[in-house]
This record gives sequence, C-alpha cells and structure tokens, in this order.
Amino acid sequence: MEAYKRWVRRNKDYVHSMESLANGLTWLLPERFSDSEIGPEAVTSFFGIITAINEHIIETTPTQRVTGQAETSSFPYSLCITLLKDLETLVEVAAQHFYGDDRKWNFIAATEAIKVLVRLAMIKNSGYKMLLRGGETVYVEKGLDAVNYSKQRHGELVDPRSHNLKNHFQHTPWNLEGKALSALSRFGENARMVSERTWLSTVQHQQAIMEPPTLMVEKPSLSTFLSEKGVPGGLFVMGEVMFVVRPLLYVLLIRKYGTRSWFPWVMSLGVDLIGNGILSAVAVSRNSRKGPLFYLSNDERDELKRRKLLWALYLMRDPFFTKYTRKRLDHTQKLLEPVPVIGFFAEKLIELLVGAQTRYTYMSGS
Repeated sequence: MEAYKRWVRRNKDYVHSMESLANGLTWLLPERFSDSEIGPEAVTSFFGIITAINEHIIETTPTQRVTGQAETSSFPYSLCITLLKDLETLVEVAAQHFYGDDRKWNFIAATEAIKVLVRLAMIKNSGYKMLLRGGETVYVEKGLDAVNYSKQRHGELVDPRSHNLKNHFQHTPWNLEGKALSALSRFGENARMVSERTWLSTVQHQQAIMEPPTLMVEKPSLSTFLSEKGVPGGLFVMGEVMFVVRPLLYVLLIRKYGTRSWFPWVMSLGVDLIGNGILSAVAVSRNSRKGPLFYLSNDERDELKRRKLLWALYLMRDPFFTKYTRKRLDHTQKLLEPVPVIGFFAEKLIELLVGAQTRYTYMSGS
C-alpha cells in the first residue's frame, strides 16, 4: 500500500488525466439509464472510488499539509463522504432492480442517514465550522483566516491593512513634520501593497509546504461555542444541521407520499431556503461593538453561493420536472431538431438530462 501511495504522489498529473478520461468514458456506456442495468453503474462507482482514494492520498501528502486547522482525527470523514456518494447511485440501481421502485427508497434513506451521521460528526470534529461541498472538502484555516478565527472568539478581528507606523502617526500632532511623515508612511504602504501582491502568495505557499504547522486553532465544544456566540451561534448550528438533514427528510417524505406529491418537494425547498437564510443572516450579524460575530473565509462564502446554485436542481425533481421542465425540454428539442448538428447534440443532451432525472442520486444535491 505504501508503494502505491508513493507512486500516486509521484505521478499525480498522470493519475488525474487517466481518472478524467475514465470517468468521461463511463457516460458513454450502453444502456446507462436502463432500469435493470447494474453493470455500468458498478463501473462508474468503481472508478469514482479509485479517484476518491487517489485524491485522498495526494491531499494527505505530509509535505503538503498547510498551517492551520486540519482534520486531526484519525477517521477520514471527507473520504467517507466521497465514497458514500460514489456508491449511492449503485445502491439505488441495485435496490430498484431487486426490490422495485417503492422499496428502493428504504435503501436510499439508509444511505442518506449514514451521510447525516458522518456529516454531523464532521461538524463536531471541525469545531462547528461550515461544511464545504457537503463535507467532501476538508476545512483548513490558512494564514489570516486562522488568526481571525482565533481572535473572533475574544471579540477581536485582525485587520490585514493595519500597521503600527500608521497608528503612530494618527496620534502625532498635526504639524508640518507630521504631515510629511504621514505622507511618506502612506506612500510606503501603497508601494509595499502593490509590490507584495506579485510575490506574497508564492512565498506563503512555499512556506506552507516547507514549514511544519505552527498555528493550530483550538476547536471549541458545543457548549463553549454556544456560550461564546449566544443565540446567533445556536442559529448558525441549526442552519448547518438543516442543510445536513434536508436530503434525509426529503427521501423519507418521498417514501411516504411518493414522487408525484408536491409535499416532499415543497418541504425540501422550504428547509433549504430557511437554512440558507439563517446562515446568511448570522454571517452578516454584528455584535454591540459593530464587529462580525462570525468570520467567513473565502471558501465559506463560496460554499454559501454553491448551495444557492444547487436550488436549480429543484427544476429537475418531480413533480416539477414532469409538469413543467419536461414540456420545455420537449419543446426545445422539436424546435432545434431541423437544425443540422445542433439538433443532433441537443437531442443527445436532452436524452442525458431525462435519463439522469430518473435517478434520485443524480439530482439530490447531497
């Protein structure tokens, strides 16, 4: 196993190229969306698992660990989530083949329940931070993010543009000498900021690779987190739990009411809207000193945007798809059918969309 890890880490570019080619070819397998076709999904799951394991090996290379809060637990939560997502489509197809359309939801619900447990454990292990890409990406505090996360627990955030020299001249009497020195100070700051942009990121990246972690962020317990953040902290945790539990709730409602009922669709959308709204509101909330209660890194802000983009999948879920989206797709196909080349590709694209829509796991967004 160690020999395989060393080979993957030495040839990661080649491994990525082969994985991309293999995963792309799986979409060309015959009878990809047949009700009884297990083989193509098994092949797809196999390549997905191999890809996830290789990515985990590359990401856990000792020389690539960066400073900050990382996954200190011996259990690879992110890898577990990725493997479950690679297996869930195979589970759905096999359950549908052997147990039928109605009983397959029992197996899908079991898979979603396992993902809920793993994600909740991951939230606890991360110190109640936001899950990135549903837990597939490990949250790492880097540079100023790590400092701000530590400082905000004491009601203080670091301003990256604050300098001692600037603060000194703010308290200097406003005379001719003070004006000159203040102007020189601002000129030096601007020149330094412009020059540093071209090489600072490269230097920080090299230092992160060569140097061992030196700044570890302490992970608070739930009681500590709630006592420090108060009601907004509780809302933040509730919003994140709603995001985690939403797929399981949706599957359980479909299991009870069926895919033609609007109730599961509306409830799932409502949970998404409320949960994301809570997280967005808490993220911009401020304390009595006009300081942010939660410091969101760029990755976390991108995650909030990604979750909003996932709402587009509701257009592909029944009963909305059957009642509205499917008719639009059929109309578009008929409109483009006489056009050479474009009509052919439009037909194939719509065929893939309709086939993918029949699988819950392709449109679950979980």
